[in-house]
Amino acid sequence: MSGRRASNNRIRGPQSALTDFLAANNISAAQISADYERRRREAQQQAEQEAAANGTALEQEVAEDQLPDEREETALQKKKRKRAEDKAREKIKQTKNSKKQKKNKKGAPDDDADDGDLAFDMYTKSKPLPGQLDNCEKCEKRFTVTPYSKTGPAGGLLCKKCSEEQESQKKKDAKVPAKKHPGPREKRRQTESSKLDGIILNGALSLQDLCIRTIASNIHEVEEFGDLPQQSIQALGYILSKKRVITSRTLPLFLRPNSEILEITDSGALEVEDYIKIFSFSPRIASLSLRQAGQFKDEVLDYMMERDIPIKHLKLYAANLVSDGKWIEFFATCGHRLESLQLRDLDYSMDDSTFMHLVRSCPHLKRLKMKKCWRLSEPALGAIQELKELEHLSLQFKLPTSAQSLVDLITAVGSSLRTLSLEDFHDADNSVLKAVNTHCSQLQKLRFTENDLCTDTGFTELFTNWSNPPLTFVDFTGSRSIDYNNPDGTDEAVGLGTAGFEALMAHSGSTLTTLMIPSCRHIEREGLANVFDGKKQYPALKTADISFVKRTDTPIVAGIFKSCPQVTKLTAFGCFSVSDVTVPKGVALIGIPNAQDSIVQEGGYDFDVVSAGFGLM
Repeated sequence: MSGRRASNNRIRGPQSALTDFLAANNISAAQISADYERRRREAQQQAEQEAAANGTALEQEVAEDQLPDEREETALQKKKRKRAEDKAREKIKQTKNSKKQKKNKKGAPDDDADDGDLAFDMYTKSKPLPGQLDNCEKCEKRFTVTPYSKTGPAGGLLCKKCSEEQESQKKKDAKVPAKKHPGPREKRRQTESSKLDGIILNGALSLQDLCIRTIASNIHEVEEFGDLPQQSIQALGYILSKKRVITSRTLPLFLRPNSEILEITDSGALEVEDYIKIFSFSPRIASLSLRQAGQFKDEVLDYMMERDIPIKHLKLYAANLVSDGKWIEFFATCGHRLESLQLRDLDYSMDDSTFMHLVRSCPHLKRLKMKKCWRLSEPALGAIQELKELEHLSLQFKLPTSAQSLVDLITAVGSSLRTLSLEDFHDADNSVLKAVNTHCSQLQKLRFTENDLCTDTGFTELFTNWSNPPLTFVDFTGSRSIDYNNPDGTDEAVGLGTAGFEALMAHSGSTLTTLMIPSCRHIEREGLANVFDGKKQYPALKTADISFVKRTDTPIVAGIFKSCPQVTKLTAFGCFSVSDVTVPKGVALIGIPNAQDSIVQEGGYDFDVVSAGFGLM
């Protein structure tokens, strides 16, 4: 009993890799020793039998004398065998990598390992496992092996210090590739991208613009903007917004204790605490513009009401997380001082009942912008009629509204309006255009887009005998028929056609600075040629967009350049008949599919990001 207990309690140490290999292949060291002794005895017995068969003492003596020689011969053979094994081992070592690659090929079974690899592994020392101790190959210092221990040049492991030195040396030895200079193709792509960003002025960059670009490129090293003028800070904001680097780290650069105006064109990386920081650091802000303000929540409005921030002009885009109840509370508390309210991309908050509170609590609104507010509908149009001081109105609803509700709205507030923007009102018809002609007499800017009910006759009557002064901004994007079964349209042109376009230019051509008629595809070439004949002059026109006006060709574009001496930007996507145009110096021609690398004949472009379209309503 005691013997069995002693046998069960024996402490056994770890086995070597060779012992595990022999056990896995049913090879016993005791068996090998017994076989060797057996063969030796058999050989000795056979020699004795042969000596006895000879029957002479001399032969017996010679046999006995030769025993040491046999022992010497056995040692010599052992030496030769060892040399052969060393030679085979060296050969296996040279071919190990190639055999490992063959074994690791996709689809190769793991049990196809070469016998030579197994033999080589039997004679090589395995690397220590993580947690074990080993000596550094380089400095021979004792260290603990980890899974991240590096391998030295000779195959051994390195300590942490030697590993860092080795990695550092590898980085120094790596060759730094030469800076690639942009070729003609890269240069052209950058030029076209700059045009789209609003780089439209001719000439070299001014010192101020160079400084603004340098600051924007090294914004994380800037501690403060100092006494930079507001226009330069605004330009910096546009550049940083494009690079998406306005964060909690860079926001304080735009904050000043006495500042009354703050505009952040990309607030996507800001959190609730950052918005509260704005009002705690700049408590006198009267005009606030935040785009992509996704984290602007109820807590921010609570802080604004608690600190009594004197907000008069508020622009918030994508502030979806503000609840309807909090909007109502905010309008009731601060609405009496609001003069401008611009809200956009509200797909969750701000329904018709909340909008009613807005109108009742903000009687002094002069500018109202409600775009892509998904929950607003026809009752909201009726509520706007109560805002008698309204001068700027911009609307874009998702829910359907009737043409009569728009007519009633224009009838009520049209006489005081200076800008009117109606987008995506698909049910609006010629009666809306007639109401604009009848009741709007102070408009400077008119936008009426994405409509397929108003006809060319309605647009012609709008600009005929209109008491309104000439417009400076016109946008009729997408005013066309969208019947795909009849791409040429009906007998009566739907949308802005030839007659309507000629009436527009006859009424407002002398003062028009921006003309946008993309996708007005019912304007014929004859109408374009009559307007831009090179003789009629439109001295104020600087920006024009005639994309997808399919009758536009090379002579029409050349006529625009002659009739509009001040034009700096012409966009003509989808005008496939335009090619080989000589573009005047300082003009950015965008979107021509057949444009050559030398489409801009001479001169460069200056940076004027403020005029790149950010101020459009």
